[in-house]
Amino acid sequence: MSSRGEVERRPRRPAGEAARERLLGGLPVMERRLDLAGVSTAVLEGGDGPPVVLLHGLGEFAVVWMRVIPGLAASHRVVVPDLPAHGASTPADGPLDADRVLGWLDELIGRTCPSPPALVGHCLGGAIAARFALAHGHRLARLVLVDAYGLDRYRPSPAFTLATLGYLARPGRRSQDRMFRQCMADLDGVRESMGADWDPFETYALDRAGTPGMRDARRLMALGTATIPPVDLDRIAVPTTLIWGREDRQVRLRVAEAASARHGWRLRVIEGAADDPAMERPGAFLAALRAALGSA
Repeated sequence: MSSRGEVERRPRRPAGEAARERLLGGLPVMERRLDLAGVSTAVLEGGDGPPVVLLHGLGEFAVVWMRVIPGLAASHRVVVPDLPAHGASTPADGPLDADRVLGWLDELIGRTCPSPPALVGHCLGGAIAARFALAHGHRLARLVLVDAYGLDRYRPSPAFTLATLGYLARPGRRSQDRMFRQCMADLDGVRESMGADWDPFETYALDRAGTPGMRDARRLMALGTATIPPVDLDRIAVPTTLIWGREDRQVRLRVAEAASARHGWRLRVIEGAADDPAMERPGAFLAALRAALGSA
């Protein structure tokens, strides 16, 4: 008890930590921490049924899947990690090269999935997922690539590049807004539809962008954007589906169309979305994903 005339002071929690807790509080998942390939990894798990692993994009975190996790967890076991050096996962000791990241994913699947999962990867997560399917296709039931890197040369629009570089150089509300407007077809519409969830989401994203660990996270960019040779992609034997936002300014729809035509992969286009259709159009994305999983 404080003495008379004194105000009791309680330590304030970091804004990012409080925002993350608020976002997780509305999801049907539990969080645990696993040591995977030497990376202390935050993993969200929930639901029951065939397993689905969701991999987020560069500079993101597991909670970016928040708008589709509840619907997916109603019929599937959902496993959603923070990639190494992202979100609440710690940077790795040593280089985050391709072998290390694929080993990390292999351990994640082994520790969380009782049977071969469907692997869903967005942007950087898509490149990681495609490379894993090449190396360990027997470990997977299906592969879903969402606005994925690696299928062709990485050539985002000039406006997207400028907005991203500005945000990386000086993370702040204004630079974040400029970047989000490049990542989404209708940022104002997303803000409105997310309601009370938008502010903690924006706060947590900005908090993570300012952490020292983001330097390690950015090192994964080279892995993500390196083109996977088409002859290698031809060797992916697991059933594969592409889901793409029509207005993607980062990896244009024509990349997905060419990959679909060459490899015979089903392409599902989400209207009114840019490079993050699960965030912008969760209903349409979930319908496309269910069809890809054979559970439409």
